[in-house]
Amino acid sequence: MEVYNSKHTKSRKPALLTKAQKKELGIGKDQGKAVLRYARISPRKVKIVMDLIKNKPIDEAYAILRYTPKAASEILFKLLKSAEANATNNNGLNRDNLYVADGFANPGPTLKRVMPRAQGRAYRIRKRTSHITIVVKEKN
Repeated sequence: MEVYNSKHTKSRKPALLTKAQKKELGIGKDQGKAVLRYARISPRKVKIVMDLIKNKPIDEAYAILRYTPKAASEILFKLLKSAEANATNNNGLNRDNLYVADGFANPGPTLKRVMPRAQGRAYRIRKRTSHITIVVKEKN
């Protein structure tokens, strides 16, 4: 791709690839990825559970998520199933060799609410949202 290899005058970073260019180059064929955007849970709470399943085989990750008493574990369980399905159905990877290669939770937009307090004051409540991503790859 000449666009990707061309020199840039404003910055030395390579150009971002579009989905079509990634497909043409075969980038992302060795992994399955699932993204949940605008999840109504704080990224801080998701990261606690996400760190438990990183670099684990997929069956072990399911077991950890099933028996972890956190709100984020149910969300991550569904997201992991989706990433596994994307890897096996779209990219033809072997389910038995899959492991959780990467996962992260970035902050989404914050919903701001007001809680009335004594003497006419008001406190701001921040209802945080997350953009959660799970990537599964095949062990070699």
